[in-house]
Amino acid sequence: MLKTLVALTLALISTFAAAQANQSITMKVDGLVCAFCAQGIEKKLKGFAATDGVYVDLEHGLVAMGLKPAQDVPDAELTSTLTDAGYTVKAISRSVEPLAAIKQAHSK
Repeated sequence: MLKTLVALTLALISTFAAAQANQSITMKVDGLVCAFCAQGIEKKLKGFAATDGVYVDLEHGLVAMGLKPAQDVPDAELTSTLTDAGYTVKAISRSVEPLAAIKQAHSK
């Protein structure tokens, strides 16, 4: 009984910690060609209350945004925002990887 209670408690703590961790959203985007594009996207995505930071990699067509703890932005809103700005969203994925790690991995 005690083992089960301890296991359940640890599982709940782990789940809570994962939910509270800063997450990131990575998007593959077509149409990124210049620094002006990057600035425009950064400004648009920083308009979401959940945004903790934005990184745009023009070379790889990658847009990443860090999220504040326990917050998110629906795919439909992200797609709409970028499509309205003239870009094509090819894929969206979420990760527990922090934005700083994404920046570091793509700046090499």
